[in-house]
Amino acid sequence: MSGNRCAYPGVGGMLLALLHALRPTGLKRGGAELLFDGVKKHQVTLPGQEEPWDIRSLLVWIKKNLLKERPELFIQGDSVRPGILVLVNDADWELLGELDYQLQDQDSVLFISTLHGG
Repeated sequence: MSGNRCAYPGVGGMLLALLHALRPTGLKRGGAELLFDGVKKHQVTLPGQEEPWDIRSLLVWIKKNLLKERPELFIQGDSVRPGILVLVNDADWELLGELDYQLQDQDSVLFISTLHGG
């Protein structure tokens, strides 16, 4: 894999807007502040790679590059924890193929937790 090669000709990476509306169980502070160092929205350019980006590879990238604390509150195995809804361009990822959905340039990915602390 070459570092700058992208699976999308003419694009030096992929621009995504990632939003976090997380409230993991038992946290006194808002979940986004804890997990993503206080940043609720990220606009990122994913590096080019041989294979097209999908949600599965995006989650690996998020864990490596964006999660600052307690990744177990966001990631379980190779997916998000149960109770976290994922929307891609306002559509439920379950309708798009979940982990196998191939991301497109300018996609917006939103993570919403249905878990609420007391």
